[in-house]
Amino acid sequence: MSRRRSLQARIDDYLAERRRQGFHLRSRDTFLSGFARFVKTKGHHGPLTAELMVEWVRAGKDGHGDAGTWARSWGRLHHFICYLRQFEPDTEIPEASLFGPEPGRVAPHIYRDDEIVDLLAAAHRLGPAGSLRPHTYETLFGLMASTGLRVSEAIHLRDADVDLQRGMLTIRQTKFAKSRQLPIHPSTVKALARYRKQRGRHLPMTTGMPFLIGSRGCRLGLPLGERQAHRVFTGLRDCLGWVNRGGHDAPRLHDLRHTFAVRRLVRWYADGADVDQKMLALSTYMGHAEIFYTYWYLTAVPELMAIAAGRFEQFAVLAGDDDA
Repeated sequence: MSRRRSLQARIDDYLAERRRQGFHLRSRDTFLSGFARFVKTKGHHGPLTAELMVEWVRAGKDGHGDAGTWARSWGRLHHFICYLRQFEPDTEIPEASLFGPEPGRVAPHIYRDDEIVDLLAAAHRLGPAGSLRPHTYETLFGLMASTGLRVSEAIHLRDADVDLQRGMLTIRQTKFAKSRQLPIHPSTVKALARYRKQRGRHLPMTTGMPFLIGSRGCRLGLPLGERQAHRVFTGLRDCLGWVNRGGHDAPRLHDLRHTFAVRRLVRWYADGADVDQKMLALSTYMGHAEIFYTYWYLTAVPELMAIAAGRFEQFAVLAGDDDA
């Protein structure tokens, strides 16, 4: 009789198999290895039990997790347990819904053109008068709206990463440890060139300097802080008094990224493009680790749902004609 393989060995096999299928799973190594260490610490031998799994899930975040945290952890563990049972059929599998449904993504606020225009105008009016600050935030928000960059990617751009001759941005080692190059629209090139000229009046260019710089006190010449960027955006948003159309408490800075993706998809649908063929390009442009993150933009957004409904009506009419 063959010796039972270790739990960590089974985890390694599972991750290798999933990666062969095209999944990156960067965080699953740590997550599942944590489960293996827990089982070892408990001194457990033999088939895994439902009781052991539940105990580990509830112990997450030092026992201070909530139902949503438990549901997400159980969803990730459950997939591995189902895989494991192929080789160790005596493994127990608790109910998939043991901790309730996993919390879904909340619908974003999709900005209208006039809202983006108003945001940039409000940023341009920021004080103090004569400082670089209003130009910096107008450029930051405009850059995010026109490229779909994450705020962290925008504020970490170095000056050398902004190639205005080629109309290209270089985004280095971002959220998923990936670098990418982004072509930008000529209007964006003009706006970035205008900011670079404004910046040169306040600070001479130096090797390795950030593209978007702080301008207050000891922050002069340093990269913008992400918390400060969110704080400025929140202040402008509250003054503008937008009506929230998303599922969060209020429109967010990150929703500029969602808006970029949705607008691109709407344009493709309007042009009659094969969206499935275009999704890989959009996923690469936005720096998603896996394409299913990009496909989420196809759901729960009224603008896209309206297009889908219209297409279904056309299909229904054609189907009715065929039946006549």
